[in-house]
Amino acid sequence: MQDNKIHTYIKKVLENMPIGWLNLTTHRLDIYNEKKAKTEFLEQFEILYKNSHHEVSTLSELPTAYDYIRLGHPLSSILEWAIAKLNNQKPENVISFSSKTIPILAILRKNLLDNKNTQINYIDQLPDSFNAEILRNIYGYKFELKKIEHIEEISSFDGSTIFVSQEDKIGALDLNTTIDFLISLHDDLGSVLIVNGTQNESYISEIQHVRRRETIAMTPANCLVVLQLLAEKTFENKISSTEVNKKNVLDSILKITSSPTNPVVGSSGLSIQYAIMMGLIQDAKERHKGKAIKFIVPTNCYGGTNDQARRVAACIKNVEVVDLEVDGDNDMVQSMDSVLDKIALQDGIPYIIAEIPTNPRVEVPNLINLKETLKKERITASNKIAIPPVFILDQTFCPNVLFLGEGDILSTVPTISYVSGSKFPSGGKCTAGYCVGNKKTGDLMEKIELHLNLCDNEATDLQYEILATQLPSMNQRIEDAYRNTREFVNFIKTNLPEAKINFVSEELAYQGFTPSVFSLDLPTKGNTAEEKESYKRALNHTLIHLMITEIPDESKYCVSYGQLKGCYWTIPATSTQGTTKEGDKDYIARVALSPSMDLELHKKVFLDFVKNN
Repeated sequence: MQDNKIHTYIKKVLENMPIGWLNLTTHRLDIYNEKKAKTEFLEQFEILYKNSHHEVSTLSELPTAYDYIRLGHPLSSILEWAIAKLNNQKPENVISFSSKTIPILAILRKNLLDNKNTQINYIDQLPDSFNAEILRNIYGYKFELKKIEHIEEISSFDGSTIFVSQEDKIGALDLNTTIDFLISLHDDLGSVLIVNGTQNESYISEIQHVRRRETIAMTPANCLVVLQLLAEKTFENKISSTEVNKKNVLDSILKITSSPTNPVVGSSGLSIQYAIMMGLIQDAKERHKGKAIKFIVPTNCYGGTNDQARRVAACIKNVEVVDLEVDGDNDMVQSMDSVLDKIALQDGIPYIIAEIPTNPRVEVPNLINLKETLKKERITASNKIAIPPVFILDQTFCPNVLFLGEGDILSTVPTISYVSGSKFPSGGKCTAGYCVGNKKTGDLMEKIELHLNLCDNEATDLQYEILATQLPSMNQRIEDAYRNTREFVNFIKTNLPEAKINFVSEELAYQGFTPSVFSLDLPTKGNTAEEKESYKRALNHTLIHLMITEIPDESKYCVSYGQLKGCYWTIPATSTQGTTKEGDKDYIARVALSPSMDLELHKKVFLDFVKNN
């Protein structure tokens, strides 16, 4: 009886769901309580279910579920809730993935850190991308594989028992007490993991964190398909033109970047970054056995980058994260030179991750000095030539700048460039990211692609379709958005000259660095440093609240950049720098403009803010 009620309710919800549930890749911070995240959304959704409320207006009032679509979103939350209901589980015990292998890796990661055994049971075959040898030798995971004919063959095991099931049905699944984790694979849609039994609930947050940092949740579009099947609705099975879209995307990336290597496209920017890190680790282990691997990471960079690097280092011997000071009073190149000298003396393997321009201070280092520092020959303590660095460039803020092609500034030093596709490449329509290399990194790019495929983190069909549509217009959108941003920055300088604005100079813009984001350090008041900081932080929220209230159709309080329309506001310290050390966080306003917005209205409202504060 309850099953019928769930199916009926899901049908109604899908008929009335807000359009944003399907096409948003970021989240509104004004209706988001990070401490409650998924629980707050589902608590209120459960109330609607019990009272049979499913109106568009009612569903639209639900709070933000999780963040972006990596950790989750409304449709993934509802899918997990429904499967939990049908299997007598708690909603938090059900976790969906776009990847079919990462849920296995998430369990293996925790068991590696806990020094616990794992047995993986499967019927027929494991996912095609599952590579036991690399998982053991590079990731360091320990596990047994057991092929079975029937689920009844699964016996008790001293450790965690995983059952991988190739499912052609949605809903109630075969669970018994001998299974700790059931992973249900669903063709090209992704997978669903069920954490079975209270004794395994300590895994939930760890598994969700893997989904947040190394992959993404099942995408909204694919969740919709699974929910439609769950509700026994028919759905339109579109004829896929993925190969055509993929070719168009790869051709566009090559044209935009002038890279000599084949691009690699992943389900998110962090999916790409994870593949880069693991590919480089494999290369280092094969070429320089036993030597220490050093990932040099900016102290105040995007929290996902910072956190992921440390998570990788925690799992693999001889891998360490080294801090790099890049912003404010610190010069990126000088800091890099000093760090590379120290690593050379230790005979370590240096991999540098850095953003150009930096986030949120929008600074660009002297590129000639950067190249010379990366090319500089260094000597080990034993007077041998040190291993040269590989530069991993996050150029999300300026994906139009040429770094890697013949004659470009970084063409002669090993460099890999990657971009978050949720920004300019897709205009905010999907999370897919991509990376390319120069002629010095051909072998590395092959290993990066290997690890992207092992993690089943390639871009989805729909993501390729969106990128194929949006990439051709990217450079023009960058130019138009920059023009709006420069005009807004100049307006603020004129009307609030006491504010400190971090934005590229006209000279840098002439060189091609035309971001459409700037950071705004508002003037403050107070007798002590604490009073001044407190006043400024409150003033940030006053400004953002005014903007999103007065211009609700365009100004949003959310974390993104490169969107097709409107203006996005955020405070990095409380959003993108979530896992950054407190002393390195930036409590300033970050503003991202688009090529299509009512700039005059934004000026007017900002002027009202200046007059009243």
